[in-house]
Amino acid sequence: MRHSAQTLAEQLAERFASRIRDRLMAPGARLPSVRQCAEQHELSPSTVVAAYDLLQAQGLVQAQRNRGFFVRQRLPAGSVAAAVPPPGGTTPGVPGNPVARRPPPVNAATLIRGMFHQQGELPQPGMGVLPPDWMASHFMQAAVRRVSSGKALDDASLRYGEPLGDGHLRRVLATRLQSLGMPAEPGQIITTVGATHALDLVSRTLVKRGDCVMVEEPGWAVEFARLDALGMRILPVPRGPAGPDLAVMARYCEEHAPKLFVSVSVLHNPTGYSLTPPSAHRVLQLAQQHGFYVVEDDTYSHIAPEHATRMSVLDGLQRTIYISGFAKILAPNWRVGYLAAPPEWVERLLDTKLLSTLTTPSLLERALAICIEQGQLRRHAERIRTRLDAARNRSVKLAVAAGCRFATEPAGLFGWVDTGVDTEALAQRLLDEGYLIAPGGLFHAARAPSTLMRINFATSQDAAFWRVYQRLVAKT
Repeated sequence: MRHSAQTLAEQLAERFASRIRDRLMAPGARLPSVRQCAEQHELSPSTVVAAYDLLQAQGLVQAQRNRGFFVRQRLPAGSVAAAVPPPGGTTPGVPGNPVARRPPPVNAATLIRGMFHQQGELPQPGMGVLPPDWMASHFMQAAVRRVSSGKALDDASLRYGEPLGDGHLRRVLATRLQSLGMPAEPGQIITTVGATHALDLVSRTLVKRGDCVMVEEPGWAVEFARLDALGMRILPVPRGPAGPDLAVMARYCEEHAPKLFVSVSVLHNPTGYSLTPPSAHRVLQLAQQHGFYVVEDDTYSHIAPEHATRMSVLDGLQRTIYISGFAKILAPNWRVGYLAAPPEWVERLLDTKLLSTLTTPSLLERALAICIEQGQLRRHAERIRTRLDAARNRSVKLAVAAGCRFATEPAGLFGWVDTGVDTEALAQRLLDEGYLIAPGGLFHAARAPSTLMRINFATSQDAAFWRVYQRLVAKT
C-alpha cells in the first residue's frame, strides 16, 4: 500500500470502494472502526478518517452518529422492506427484540458476486459450488459431440425446442423421480434455465405482489432477495434439525394466510439439516388445511441419500412443486434445471416460462439426457460423494482445531460454523488475505451481526486458511 503515487488515505479509500462496487461489502455493512482499521493496516487514525471522508464524498458510505460508518443503501425509488417478523413481533434468534419494520433483505447481487468473485488461486471457503476440477468429466463432452453431429445440430439450433423442454430429458427425469417414489409423468415436468429460474417461474405464477411467502431461516439469501424484488412479504420460518418450526408456521397461517412455503428439505443450505418424516407430514397437513403450496428445492439431491424424506414423494405432487437442477454436481454453466408440478398448474407455469424465456436450449438438454440415461451421471455423483465425505472429515478437524464449533451436525456440502466473533468484520479482514467467507448474516431475511459462517467442505481443507483464520480471530 505504501508504494504508490496516491496518498495512503486514497489507497485505503480505493480498496474499500473496489469492494463496495464489486458487492463484496453489502449495503448496510459496517466498516471497521477507525481504531480497528488503523491497527489492521498499520496506519494512523487520521489517515483512516481521511479515507472514510473520501468514501463519503463518493457517496459510497455514510456515517451514523456514535455507531460508525456503513455502506450506503442504494434502493430503487419506492422500495420497501418486505420481511414480516415472526408471530409475537420478535426477530428469530433474538429474544425480546421488537421489530416494527425490518431492513430490506440482502441484495441478491451481493451474494452472487461475492460467492463467485475470484480471489486468485487460493481455495475459497465461501464458495457455493464444488471446485471445477471436482466436476470435470469426459462423458459430458462426448454427449455434446453426439447431439451436435451432422443434422442433429441443425435440428437443435435452427428452430425453437419443445415448450415444456426436450422430450427425451423429461422422460429420463420422470423415470428418475419415479425411482424416488414420486409419481411424476413427463407432461408434469418443465425444464428451466437452472433451479433458480424454476423457483422464479413458480413465484411469478402462484403468487402476486403483496402476498406472503414462508421461507426457511437461515436460508439462501438469493431467495430472500428474489422474493423481495417481486414484492412478496417474507415470513421467515426458523429451521431446526427435524425441519421448520411448525408452531411458527401454524401461527403464520392464521395471521397472514401465506400462499407458498419454500423449503430445502434435504441437506438444507446452510445448516445441512434434512427433514424428518413426522415434520414433513405436519407441513403437508398445514398446506392442505390452509391452502398454501410447498415449493421443495432439492438442489442437493445428487449428493443426498435417495431414501431422504422428500415432501413431494409423500404428497404425490398434489400441493407440492418439486425443483432441482444439475449446477451443483455437473455443469454450472449449462444452466439446466427443472420443476415437477401438479397437473392443474402445468399450463400456467408453462405460460410463464414462454413469456420469460420462450423455450430452453434443447442441445444441452439432450446431452444431459444421455448422461443420465447411460448411468454416467449416477457414477459421477457417487465419486463426488466419496470425495466429499473425505473432504468433510478433514475440514471439520481443521475447523475444530482452529477453535470453531459446529452449530449443526456436519452433513452435505456445507458446514454451519460458530466462530465466536462477528463474521461480517472477519470477512473483510480475510479478504485482505485473499480469502472469501460467507458470513452468517447473509443467510437471514434481515441482515444482523452474526458469529456464524458457512463453509464449503470441498474448499475448506487448506490448513493455510485456518492458520490465517486463527491469527485474525486472535486479533479481533
